[in-house]
Amino acid sequence: MASIKDVAREAGVSVATVSRVLNDHPSVSADARARVLAAVETLGYRPNAVARSLRTDQTRTLGLVISDVLNPYFTELARSVEEEARALGYSVIIGNADERPDLQDHHVRTLLDRRIDGLLVSPTDGGSPLMLDAARAGTPMVFVDRWIPGVDVPVVRADGRAAVRDLVAHLYGLGHRRLAIIAGPAATTTGQERVEAFRDALAAHGLELPDAYIGQGDFQAESGRRVTEGFLDLPEPPEVVFAADNLMALGALDAVRARGLRVPQDLALAAFDDIPWFVHTDPPVTAIAQPTGELGRAAVRALVDRIEGRPPESVTLPARLVVRRSCGEPPASPEPTPVQNRSQS
Repeated sequence: MASIKDVAREAGVSVATVSRVLNDHPSVSADARARVLAAVETLGYRPNAVARSLRTDQTRTLGLVISDVLNPYFTELARSVEEEARALGYSVIIGNADERPDLQDHHVRTLLDRRIDGLLVSPTDGGSPLMLDAARAGTPMVFVDRWIPGVDVPVVRADGRAAVRDLVAHLYGLGHRRLAIIAGPAATTTGQERVEAFRDALAAHGLELPDAYIGQGDFQAESGRRVTEGFLDLPEPPEVVFAADNLMALGALDAVRARGLRVPQDLALAAFDDIPWFVHTDPPVTAIAQPTGELGRAAVRALVDRIEGRPPESVTLPARLVVRRSCGEPPASPEPTPVQNRSQS
């Protein structure tokens, strides 16, 4: 493997000149720069990233800790983060917390030990001492999708409250009055926010959210299945189940089918976090879609601003309702009565 000395020898310049060219220093003549770049290409030279990080105190590496890599939402988020980071000259190391605070802290500790330049986190809970200490110590950090209230860290997230209002209005217009929700973990900000938004949207239509119609899930399919089975066993089951997460919605769909029931004829179904699979289910699932790719890109830009000394900003983007057939079809408009022309006799 070629070294920086080999490049200097090939280009007929000093090692210091090669270093200045590789670091894009302006004090190099155009001729010397051209000879160095030609030598780099001829020899296939690659700079030593470790040595460079020791000189600059930067690794050009970001850490990303996501809540569940098997959740299509977080998979898409991770992809957009990696793409935007690469475009800005950074690499990404990803850790999957699997919705476990202990595993989240393991990844955070490992990433910090690797001297990453900054950290993107979707917190699994609101009380990780390790993450709080890192934030207070000045580690460049951005929360994405979820956040820890009271911690002075920029947050990049979607606001789904307007979309939840649109969903409830849609359900109300279809004639549904008994609406239930499968909530996410109470320790997460998104779990709390989606229940509150749903309750407020129901109240706007004069509807209540009884305790029996609030099921506690954990953002996993099995919990969606379990909670839906409980709803179906009630003396007066709900007409609609709104799952606060896509995987819980798929579990709810399984529970309905296991009973030999149909969606939406026997139980309507809607979800937060639209995913490509929902187009292919039978019936396709009505869902609230977050601008996932845009969130990932905005989170990287906010973190890089923090790393490079620019003031980072929190970003909130709107979610939107995507109506499909899982909640029922709107009532057909009556056909207009044809007007018959009466001729005067």
